[in-house]
Amino acid sequence: MNRSEIYVFLDFDGVTHPLREVEDFRCLPRIEAVLREFDECRVVITSDWRTLFSLRRLQAHFSDDIRSRVIGVTPFRLPGHNSDFYGLREAEARQWLADHHATDTPWLAIDDAPGNWPTRARLILTDFKSGFMDDDAQRMRSVLKAFRAGLVHDDAPRHNPYWGQSGLAPST
Repeated sequence: MNRSEIYVFLDFDGVTHPLREVEDFRCLPRIEAVLREFDECRVVITSDWRTLFSLRRLQAHFSDDIRSRVIGVTPFRLPGHNSDFYGLREAEARQWLADHHATDTPWLAIDDAPGNWPTRARLILTDFKSGFMDDDAQRMRSVLKAFRAGLVHDDAPRHNPYWGQSGLAPST
């Protein structure tokens, strides 16, 4: 079956390894295991590492069978004001999607900083102290299965795996 692509916007620190610990990518095998189940996924790096290393160098952290599916990095935007930091990674991701004529393509993000992604229905939020764990993998699978089933459209999902059936964020 030929499936349309799904973009996975991936952070590193606090996701592929715990923040402020050895940058050993110890959690990356869990992410790759999910990616192997969904061959339509393409990875775009959102990590600040994209400003320091080439795409080829970033791809080198991935297993041989996943490496070719790491297809790019998001553009880097300098915020003008402190308020511009909120949602900055999502703005960069949406710019990448626009630049690649993919604004209607399903996407999700894996990040440890919720302020980077206002569209919470598409965020797999990791705990920065542990990185991407088994429960994160389950949430990622749920979101990807929803994309496959056509249950998530635009930014208003019919079923949100984080907040129950309503698709509404919990009140704070």
